[in-house]
Amino acid sequence: MSENYCPFEERDRDRLPPILNHSLDRGPKLPFPSYGSFISTLNHKRESGSHSLSSPLLLPAVKQVRELPPICPDVRQKHRITIDVLPPEVKARFVSEPIIPIRTKSAKEFQYVDEVERATISGDWKQVHDFYLTTFDSFLELNGAFKVSNVPFNTIEDSGINIKFVSIVYDTLLHTPADTQKSVLKGIINSLLREWKGPRTKDDLRAYFVLVQNPQYTSPATYVIYAHLLRQIAALAEVDHHFLMHWFKKLPQKRFKQLVERLQLFITTRLFPAKPEELPPMAKCSWWIPSATKVLSLLNAANSISSPPIIPFTDFYNLTLDHIDFMEDYHTWQAHGNSNRFSFCQFPFILSTVVKKAIIQRDSEQQMISMARQTLVDKVSRRQRVDMSLLFLNIKVRRLQLVSDSLDELSRKRADLKKKLKVTFVGEAGLDMGGLTKEWFLLLIRQIFHTDYGMFTYVKESQCHWFSSWKCDNYSEFRLVGALMGLAVYNSITLDIRFPPCVYKKLLTPPIVPCDLDTPVGMANLTLDDLQQLMPDLAHGLGEVLSYEGNVEEDFYTTFQVFQEELGVVKSYNLKPGGDKIPVTNLNRKEYVQLYIDFLLNKSIYRQFAAFYHGFHSVCASNALMLLRPEEVEILVCGSPNLDMGSLQRVVQYEGYSKTDPTIRAFWDVVLAFPLELQKKLLHFTTGSDRVPVGGMADLNFKISKIDVSTDWLPVSHTCFNQICLPPYKSKKELRQKLTIAISNAEGFGLE
Repeated sequence: MSENYCPFEERDRDRLPPILNHSLDRGPKLPFPSYGSFISTLNHKRESGSHSLSSPLLLPAVKQVRELPPICPDVRQKHRITIDVLPPEVKARFVSEPIIPIRTKSAKEFQYVDEVERATISGDWKQVHDFYLTTFDSFLELNGAFKVSNVPFNTIEDSGINIKFVSIVYDTLLHTPADTQKSVLKGIINSLLREWKGPRTKDDLRAYFVLVQNPQYTSPATYVIYAHLLRQIAALAEVDHHFLMHWFKKLPQKRFKQLVERLQLFITTRLFPAKPEELPPMAKCSWWIPSATKVLSLLNAANSISSPPIIPFTDFYNLTLDHIDFMEDYHTWQAHGNSNRFSFCQFPFILSTVVKKAIIQRDSEQQMISMARQTLVDKVSRRQRVDMSLLFLNIKVRRLQLVSDSLDELSRKRADLKKKLKVTFVGEAGLDMGGLTKEWFLLLIRQIFHTDYGMFTYVKESQCHWFSSWKCDNYSEFRLVGALMGLAVYNSITLDIRFPPCVYKKLLTPPIVPCDLDTPVGMANLTLDDLQQLMPDLAHGLGEVLSYEGNVEEDFYTTFQVFQEELGVVKSYNLKPGGDKIPVTNLNRKEYVQLYIDFLLNKSIYRQFAAFYHGFHSVCASNALMLLRPEEVEILVCGSPNLDMGSLQRVVQYEGYSKTDPTIRAFWDVVLAFPLELQKKLLHFTTGSDRVPVGGMADLNFKISKIDVSTDWLPVSHTCFNQICLPPYKSKKELRQKLTIAISNAEGFGLE
């Protein structure tokens, strides 16, 4: 090959395919921008006898490029990769597999011959260089090197790729000379530019699967190549995405996480490049971020279908997006849905809970402002006197009739639920600057969730509350609890509620209230794992039925009938018609367990939960809810369980003390040395909850105040204001003793 030959001359540039889907096609196109200058630094003469690249490069015709499948048909659906029922194409016979070149380098040989070590010592890298030069020259060569054998792999669970060998080759690549690493990149370019005749084969998918794991894509210098690889993967048919998703699931956790991190870095660098001159102008490569996000969604789907997940779902958050105009992105999504206009809201897994909370609150504020404006217009049009109190949701309650008054107020003022909340206790002076509102929430939740009240039962094994299954004529109090949770989200109040995770799954089933009032709500598809988080002993028993190796019918003597205690009376229910006469056998035990779970978590409490669901959505009705995972709804309502007392120390406010006072220094020495359980008790004692708001410790507005009383006194707290009052203790030992007694023997509300 000539030294001056460049495979990307002008006549070839015009033949590069555009992306047909508009979600990846915003702004002018510049195929392979900056490739010419990049490749000119990569070209070098090959050793004689090595695999030649001198043949003309053929570029794919535009008509062969697949259109990116639509992400979602309707704005009212979350973006999800469909995995429940695979399309027929997945089960069909594959296209004839191409003939794979016979390779002489096996994984074992390459791993143990220590060629790299010998090359490092001798300085002769020819054998290693030739291996990389040949392997990455084409998709066929990639399959020849990494495919386990020529036998077709006809399942989505097995890629047929030797993943361990891929890891060895890539780990070794990072220690080879620069010219070897450049030859790999050049080979990838040539592979991506081959002309494809007919549909993609599974070997093409295997090549993509191998190429996307390349660790070289951490450098902006390789981003043009990386972008085009991601574009081709993103543009594959949905059937092909199913295969890749399941293959990604089989990667070791370390490799999987590295893939996610590289894609996140690519998106972050494209949005906020440290050196903008290193990358093409955004207007000429606006498809980069949509392509990367689409591929990231395949990894997220792989993580979601893995049990347990490969990495925490929070690892898919891109915190850089906290700094973009996410409301503009949200409005784009609202206007265009999941159609042909890219927005990050199409891929909610990438948005942090902080962003989602901000979207919900701003969406709420806009709804509040709209309602307040309409109220003013109505008053002015009728020439009535404008009362500014109409701009708020004003709740007036008596302490002794707290629940009934709150229920009456919220029922009468349903049209005002999206206005800013202000609470007044009858007969008590004072304006609500936030403290009275929080006190109302704390007192109300405390009373409603008390076991004597009867609405909720407390499951000691899981330390969770659950809906009482008693039947009544009026479920309005459950609607009140749902409305309270919605108001807490909209008014940034963290509630001390202990529901199992399945409650939040049910709250999002569906995420938007159906127009047809007869449509069932809250009937989530729940599993034994969901029951385990509420009733672990019962879940263990049902698990034993499923795994029992003997005769289930003879040894368990169980039928499709369950018994439930309601207000002291044991009642029986058939799990299906005639269930009391149908024995549970080895053949039907899975059906029995699933019906049992569905009865306990869905059907037995349907009316209670439906009222709760409608109460929550009467306040929180918004398309923004479709962005949330159940875990994120729980965090918005109850806060995060992750404590960081060091962060709290940096943002705490002082009243009567300074941070250098001996009492304060002793306080933080003691608190930072506390075990986690005591730190949670301190937070519960001071704020009414042992969890942290979505925004972190800074959002607590935590305050330490001086109280001029005898040091014989214990610390006291004002949970409405997140305030703890400390006497000026003389020693660290005395402070630790008094503080431990106070936080260990208080209910946590400490209202004064």
